[in-house]
Amino acid sequence: MTITLNKINSNIFPKALLQSQLFQKIVPWIVPFTVVILWEIASRTGLLSTRILPAPSSVVLTAFKLASTGELFKHIGISAGRAISGFIVGGSIGFTLGLLNGFFPVAEKLLDSSLQMLRTIPNLALIPLVILWFGIGDQARLFLVSMGVFFPIYLNTFHGIRSVDPGLIEMGRVYGLKTRELLWQIIFPGALSSILVGVRFSLGIMWLTLIVAETIAADSGIGYMAMNAREFMQTDVVVLSIFIYALLGKLADAIARTLEAKCLAWHPNYQSA
Repeated sequence: MTITLNKINSNIFPKALLQSQLFQKIVPWIVPFTVVILWEIASRTGLLSTRILPAPSSVVLTAFKLASTGELFKHIGISAGRAISGFIVGGSIGFTLGLLNGFFPVAEKLLDSSLQMLRTIPNLALIPLVILWFGIGDQARLFLVSMGVFFPIYLNTFHGIRSVDPGLIEMGRVYGLKTRELLWQIIFPGALSSILVGVRFSLGIMWLTLIVAETIAADSGIGYMAMNAREFMQTDVVVLSIFIYALLGKLADAIARTLEAKCLAWHPNYQSA
């Protein structure tokens, strides 16, 4: 079957074209552009009601209008600030505890069971309690985003450290490396790929949590913009808000992948990728 498909592809596209860098960059965008074009055609021909889903051109026009008044950039800046703050707080705590529990078995026995019990609690189920604790201000949103980011980084850091080859650690000890040198020269580089997977996963959860957090009595941010537009039946603004979340999420993932490529340039698997 694979041989047949390869033959079909080689008949449709020349091998040189398939292997060209330009073609490889264009391929991932073929499906999204096709969907946008079909969506635009369906809206203009009346097959799709603009009250249900406005045309992409209308959404772009709305984006230009909001950008010209500065309102769009204000909400994006506020949301980005909340997301980054929550990521730094939750990620730092998750990384520290993952490092501690992964490196010291005593700390794992003392803390890991409690953390695993907390992990089973749905993050969004804490919203009523968080509102009672922090009110409806930015502290509540920061807490929710931090909780969402915490566990992916904690689990992947813990798993990465525990997955380091014991033979390498033993070899480091034979060569006279001290604990700090073992950590920075063998254990941390060995766990880095797993830690960065946790970072990428947590970036997705960061935006997901922020979307919900900003719909709770917020007076600014992209979530507030979407909820405010819903009250006035401005579907184009709602769709624009969803696109902005998607673009910010994609941007965060691209930054994480770039960081991964630079930090793991020495790793044979990432060199081949």
